[in-house]
Amino acid sequence: MIPPVVDTVWLREHLGEVVIADVRWYLDGRPGRAEYERGHLPGARFVDLDRWLSGPPGNGGGRHPLPSPDQFSRGMAALGISDDDTVIAYDDAGGVIAARLVWMLRVTGRRAALLDGGIQAFDGELETAEPTWQLGGFSVRPWPEDRLATMDDAADAGNIVLDARPAERYRGEPNPADPRPGHIPGARSAPTRENLGTDGRLLPVDELRARFEAVGVSDAEGVVSYCGSGITACHALLTLEHAGLGRGRLYPGSWSEYGATDRPAELG
Repeated sequence: MIPPVVDTVWLREHLGEVVIADVRWYLDGRPGRAEYERGHLPGARFVDLDRWLSGPPGNGGGRHPLPSPDQFSRGMAALGISDDDTVIAYDDAGGVIAARLVWMLRVTGRRAALLDGGIQAFDGELETAEPTWQLGGFSVRPWPEDRLATMDDAADAGNIVLDARPAERYRGEPNPADPRPGHIPGARSAPTRENLGTDGRLLPVDELRARFEAVGVSDAEGVVSYCGSGITACHALLTLEHAGLGRGRLYPGSWSEYGATDRPAELG
């Protein structure tokens, strides 16, 4: 297994050995593919988050439930990705979107990592042409139960529950992306975007560890991570692993599921 995060130096040294995935997606509805077509890393393949990295919304599962293992397998195979490939994923948001793909690949036993700093960190020429590839051999594997958390787990005071959304959404300031204001009672605010420097790269490991320790995390094993819909929460989990704190659990439904119920919420 490769580390959860690699830099552009590592990528250049392994260019011919990896599959590069462009996972740009925008909460405001802008099409990520349009940005991909304007320019992407050489050889990168566009991964449609809504089509392959999430299942149909609704039915109580939140806005971006995990896709079925079969749907995920079909999507990766269609992109030419096989079980034994190493995938390096990036976006233009410090990795907070591309982390979804990396987390999904890693928890099912594949080799995958985030490109630290994303497309902005790449200092070479971008391409506009889409590459060609052959159908991949990507097996169907179930989502591992020990890496997933339920709504009850997220509400359990015995777990350390981290809210990866921006702090203002945690506090309960109105936001159209949230079904109602607030956060899960007992959850601790740990905005994943604040783990990034102004250059879009992750902060140094000692700073990351200090940030997690400030919210009571010294070992990720008891951590449940959630966000608005289970996307940026994956970035928090990869950051924990990158910081040497281990692997926590994802609550896939996140606030889009919990907030749509009549369960209690906290403000402030």
